[in-house]
Amino acid sequence: MPEILGHNFIAGQRSAAGSQRLQSLDASTGEALPYSFAQATEGEVDQAATAAAAAFSEFRQLAPARRAEFLDAIAAELDELDDAFVAIVCRETALPSARIQGERGRTSGQMRLFAEVLRRGDFLGARIDLALPQRQPLPRTDLRQMRIGVGPVAVFGASNFPLAFSTAGGDTAAALAAGCPVVFKAHSGHMATADLVACAIQRAAERTGMPKGVFNMVFGGGVGEWLVKHPAIQAVGFTGSLKGGDALCRMAAERPQPIPVFAEMSSINPVIILPGALAKRGEAIARELAGSVCLGAGQFCTNPGLVIGLQSPQYSQLLAALGQHLQQQAGQTLLNAGGLRSYVAGLEHLHAHAGIQHLAGQTQAGGQAHAQLFKADARLLLAAEPLLQEEVFGPTTVAVEVQDDDQLRAALRGLRGQLTATLIGEPEDLQAYAWLVPLLEEKVGRILLNGYPTGVEVCDAMVHGGPYPATSDARGTSVGSLAIDRFLRPVCYQNYPQALLPEALRDGNPLGLRRLVNGQWRGGAI
Repeated sequence: MPEILGHNFIAGQRSAAGSQRLQSLDASTGEALPYSFAQATEGEVDQAATAAAAAFSEFRQLAPARRAEFLDAIAAELDELDDAFVAIVCRETALPSARIQGERGRTSGQMRLFAEVLRRGDFLGARIDLALPQRQPLPRTDLRQMRIGVGPVAVFGASNFPLAFSTAGGDTAAALAAGCPVVFKAHSGHMATADLVACAIQRAAERTGMPKGVFNMVFGGGVGEWLVKHPAIQAVGFTGSLKGGDALCRMAAERPQPIPVFAEMSSINPVIILPGALAKRGEAIARELAGSVCLGAGQFCTNPGLVIGLQSPQYSQLLAALGQHLQQQAGQTLLNAGGLRSYVAGLEHLHAHAGIQHLAGQTQAGGQAHAQLFKADARLLLAAEPLLQEEVFGPTTVAVEVQDDDQLRAALRGLRGQLTATLIGEPEDLQAYAWLVPLLEEKVGRILLNGYPTGVEVCDAMVHGGPYPATSDARGTSVGSLAIDRFLRPVCYQNYPQALLPEALRDGNPLGLRRLVNGQWRGGAI
């Protein structure tokens, strides 16, 4: 394992221009770890963004197979990070080693998925409308379209996934696959982890001959604003709080040249338990739901923060059983002290609201988070009470009991945008409540049947997005191969000679792509 130098990464070199140092902390004890990091100066942020801009022209014009080679090399470097690396991640995040090892596999898997996307070539979106010189009343000239990277992308690391949503995470993988150099803002909660992963990316870049500046990383507070406002940056990827995401969106919109921000921010992921399932397997649902609420100390963006059921003795029994399971849960250490403070504040707000009742959970005290169950008056959901729709980032969920189908429909209409919604029901439930699906389609990015939302598969079909405030742009996803679309834009080539066209658009189809030609999909030459 390389030395943790703690300097910023700029154009393939390390930089520490400022005098301020930042300290890495043990998430469980709060004690200082033997690693410090150089707070980036505004000049260093400028250098990083400028380096990314300088690398863009060469990097985006590399053959897709060359960029795929780079992503595969990153994956191989990540896989080689040893047990000493895993131990450092565990100390910085309080996450268990099995979780970190699994997340490392997911992170390298994301890189390999995007390498495969590059080799397939479908991300280019090649479309060809051949010339129609005899068309009346006007002829049509030859028109061909494909997509290219938007330019350098600023990526912000997430606290809850120190690998899969951080330095070499999904946003970085998608941006690099699109041909966009990255400037990464390291998360303050796991800076040593970020340093070691960035070293792995740098080794892969050197090994595959990538341009200097293809990946850059800066440490410290205040650098986010400098990054988003820098004229070289052309898009932003962010995973974090609603407050932080909204702030970045405002900065990006107020630039002389506004740029898109793809921010994943806040979701309470409602779980709707239908009557037939309650009658047949209420106890099992309570146990499984408790496991989902407490998985990873509730620090998942898909944590089920709202449970909805129709008024019945069976639903009351389920809530009692769910409360018992949560009451028995041992305290869990959160990612950092700031997360615990936010969790405690969220619980205090719920306790203080007259329309919300605390049903179960050990008294919240000390340095660990204790699982909690609350029950809210359904009228609060009907009135779109803001508190009921605010994410409490930790092992807590709020139950709502609706009187009938009409109240259920009204409650769901009052929900803000979400990443997921879950329906738990028997076959007869799913037929009787089929009307829920069109309603939920308007509210969420992923609908689950008889499962639990914690856990996101990295594949072509996955959507990890949704209407605001789940994300800032519901048209994209931050997980799965479709994530590359966020960092691409179309370019049309009109009346171009074959020799000057990009390979993807030439008649002979040298890349072997499936292309839309005169409205029909074709896989060969024209």
